[in-house]
Amino acid sequence: MKKTNAKTSTHRLVVITGLSGSGKGSALKAFEDLGYHCVDNLPIDLILKFADLCSAPGSRIKRAAVVVDIREGEAMGELPVTYQKLDRKGLKLSLVFLEAADKTLIQRFEETRRPHPLGANVPVREGIRLERALLKPMRHLADAIIDTSSMNVHELRSFIQDRFGDQRHKTMLISVVSFGFRFGVPQDADLVFDVRFLPNPNYVAQLRHKTGRDPAVRRYVDSQKETRELVSRLTDLLLFLLPHYIREGKSYLTIAIGCTGGRHRSVALTERISSILHDEGYEIKTLHRDIRRNAS
Repeated sequence: MKKTNAKTSTHRLVVITGLSGSGKGSALKAFEDLGYHCVDNLPIDLILKFADLCSAPGSRIKRAAVVVDIREGEAMGELPVTYQKLDRKGLKLSLVFLEAADKTLIQRFEETRRPHPLGANVPVREGIRLERALLKPMRHLADAIIDTSSMNVHELRSFIQDRFGDQRHKTMLISVVSFGFRFGVPQDADLVFDVRFLPNPNYVAQLRHKTGRDPAVRRYVDSQKETRELVSRLTDLLLFLLPHYIREGKSYLTIAIGCTGGRHRSVALTERISSILHDEGYEIKTLHRDIRRNAS
């Protein structure tokens, strides 16, 4: 096993390789969802140039992941030496090697009805044997060896997120949208909550022309017993649901909170729920769709 790179560079490069059919494409997609700049099937003679691009002063590529595999043919023999040269590029470097049992790989090839990359005339079992031998030097250099024999794509994604994700933030973008039912439900909403049962600030003269962003309106909404109960129950529900959505591979979610006109109750509740989820470590985007609509 290659020892962990000790460099303190803020630029990170992950090289992904391994056996055909082991899930390298799914792994690369997981890195993409984590915000990595991803390149599939990067030619070996371009790896060092790509590393220079990533580590150059002012480079906007802070994190990158590349797949290099047997599709390179005979050039794969050069990969171990090239990878070791990468260690001198001033990057935080990692090598991820994916593999699976022969039986699993054969089944995956049969399901996709694709020949082994080493050639249509090479039986799949023989192709797997040859590929294991060719990639053995890279396996020895790997920081992480992932056996996907019993993994589904969601479990592989979860492994990548746990190992390479930013642990300060959950890996799903959540949009919390306030709206007015009189103007229609947002078409892209995944979850819709109707808060029209809450006491309406629109009927309080000094609050009517304000919005749910105004402290006075928020105090009025928050002071209601029904609001406190709703926030408690809704928070519990969302904090239960969100990790399951992430585990199933969902990278974004739209939560829509609606009242009659979309100016008071839904706005106040959207601000409150957004704040709670942000404090829990989720990446939140808040939108008040109908806040500027005519109050009449």
